[in-house]
Amino acid sequence: MRHQVSSGSAWEQQVGYSRAVRVGNVVHVAGTTAVRDGSVVGLGDPYVQAKVALEIISAALAEVGASPADVVRTRIYVTDIGSWEEVGRAHGEVFAEVRPAATMVEVAALIDPDLLVEIEAEALVGGGRADAL
Repeated sequence: MRHQVSSGSAWEQQVGYSRAVRVGNVVHVAGTTAVRDGSVVGLGDPYVQAKVALEIISAALAEVGASPADVVRTRIYVTDIGSWEEVGRAHGEVFAEVRPAATMVEVAALIDPDLLVEIEAEALVGGGRADAL
């Protein structure tokens, strides 16, 4: 069974992707930025942008019956690796106890020049939880 989540973004139809896809107990959340209602949130603030992206990811996970506790992998793309501590702080506020495998890399640009952070997540519902070990 395949369950897809849409954020309602025009990009999803145009590019052909979903915010999140769950197949069985595996969930993949697409690269997520701090865009709400078509506008970038947290202009110039990588911490706020990371927090908003993680809130959007958490909502997408909830829509498919998962939570941040199920996340086993994140990938973080930043336009300035010098902001790693601010972005890492936001990530740690969500995943301090979960501690998924994580990668943070600097990229030349994101789809909108006002975007500073993009985050992907992968989750295993049930089996991926730290408390299930």
